[in-house]
Amino acid sequence: MKFLVCISNVPDTTTKITFTPDNKEFNKAGVQFVINPWDEYALTRAIELKEAQGGGTVTVLNVGEADTEPNIRKALAIGADDAIRVNAFPKDAFFVAQQIANIAKDGGYDVILMGKESIDYNGFQVHGMVGELLGIPTVAPAMKLDMSGNTATLEREIEGGKEIVEVNTPFVASCQQPMCEPRIPNMRGIMTARTKPLKVVEPTGEGARTEVSAYALPPAKQGVKLIPAESAGELIKLLRNEAKVI
Repeated sequence: MKFLVCISNVPDTTTKITFTPDNKEFNKAGVQFVINPWDEYALTRAIELKEAQGGGTVTVLNVGEADTEPNIRKALAIGADDAIRVNAFPKDAFFVAQQIANIAKDGGYDVILMGKESIDYNGFQVHGMVGELLGIPTVAPAMKLDMSGNTATLEREIEGGKEIVEVNTPFVASCQQPMCEPRIPNMRGIMTARTKPLKVVEPTGEGARTEVSAYALPPAKQGVKLIPAESAGELIKLLRNEAKVI
């Protein structure tokens, strides 16, 4: 069985976010990038399923520029067999989905996995677009994934509970915890990752359909005002006139 796992290159969660002077681009200076944490669930589960089946391949796919390759190599160290990098900045969700769909179509993959969203934009869009472009089912967000032959059983979160669905390959699924315990590379994996194939291809299809006009940081938090317990009237006044929550 052929697994395609899509990974994003995102700022570490401890990163202090700043923008370029014109507020049109994220300022990468001094920023540590990591594999999108949600994608690590998809990657680890694909490797586990391949191992349980006693064969198959796990291919990692990233849409990004050359600076994403250290994290692609990390994915190979975790256990992926090979990798593909589409040599383009991930301009918007449709552009990324289109690149994934084109690679998936040409490669004949059985299962396409990715995280439920990237932690930088939290768009929750790409998986659905990929499924639509390929004309195959999408299950999102999946909390559990098991395979029996060409049939997958997935458990996904719904309002007020869980839903268990079955789907035949090929399909797309976006992943979240508690699907598995994400793996970390061991020394053997790090050494073998250096020689695993990493193919670089140019983007195909249409360009992005949206563009960023400006970024803005959220308003700075205001100072805390402490109101004596006996001054309920003053508290109500502040909530109504300043906080505007009542």
